[in-house]
Amino acid sequence: MIRTLLWAVAGVVLGGIIHIAVILALPALSPTVAWDQVAALGEGNGPYVLPAARPDQPNSLRLDPELAYAVCRLDLRNGPGTVAGTLPQAFWSVAVYNRMGTVVYSTTNRDGVGTTLDIGLFNAAQTRLLAQQQLDIAEGLLVVESQTDELMVLVRLAPPHPAMRVRYEKALAGLRCSNLDG
Repeated sequence: MIRTLLWAVAGVVLGGIIHIAVILALPALSPTVAWDQVAALGEGNGPYVLPAARPDQPNSLRLDPELAYAVCRLDLRNGPGTVAGTLPQAFWSVAVYNRMGTVVYSTTNRDGVGTTLDIGLFNAAQTRLLAQQQLDIAEGLLVVESQTDELMVLVRLAPPHPAMRVRYEKALAGLRCSNLDG
């Protein structure tokens, strides 16, 4: 009786461990992760203005239909990255993601940034060079350090009225996503 109970408990514990391992491994094994979908948009850094989410179409990136989106991909092995531009006065936010979809940094224009977006993305080695003043950067650049080299920057704008969406998407298309020389 006790032996049977011990086997049952061991089976439940082993089943729980396997269940948790599979749940934690699935995002890394999924072929439809956001990184792959963004990579399919094209070569280069971007920006890529994402089409508006429509109720009658799949929304695999789970985009809010009320917001306008642009995404940039940067590889810090090619040098420090930068995302810069002027955005409309309405609410906007920026999030930097690593390849696994973890947020590295996030901010909004409510943080006192205003309408100017000027973010510099650096890996640890580049941040050391920056601290030693061996990298020349523009004054006012918001410095963000990442532990990984492959990054995706998502910029979201909230048009106050649907009729303004096209103008806001043009502002997103005007962003500059590039690697700094050096």
